[in-house]
Amino acid sequence: MNREPLLTGQIDMLLLSVVARGPSHGYAIIEQLRLRSRGAFELREGTVYPALYRLERAGLLSSAVGHVAGRPRRTYRLTGAGLAALRERRDAWRELVRSVNAVLKGAPTLRHG
Repeated sequence: MNREPLLTGQIDMLLLSVVARGPSHGYAIIEQLRLRSRGAFELREGTVYPALYRLERAGLLSSAVGHVAGRPRRTYRLTGAGLAALRERRDAWRELVRSVNAVLKGAPTLRHG
């Protein structure tokens, strides 16, 4: 099946959703996206890391660097603003899906005139 690319807002919502489950580092976030989507979202590091940095600059995520096996690893956490943004984006997404489903099902339309 041909998959359309995700839009930035969709990627951001998905990343915030994964991090909302608990602090995580970039590779684990990528893996969780893949697992939770049953393989539908296999995002590359070149997509995910710039998005994580952008979300951090926007104040929606915070991060701290720790060391695992002697290597630095940046762990991301959702901020209060990030939780609020996730809720807002999730609600907007659900409304969009409801509206698209209504169109696909052929829901009645309003008649003008």
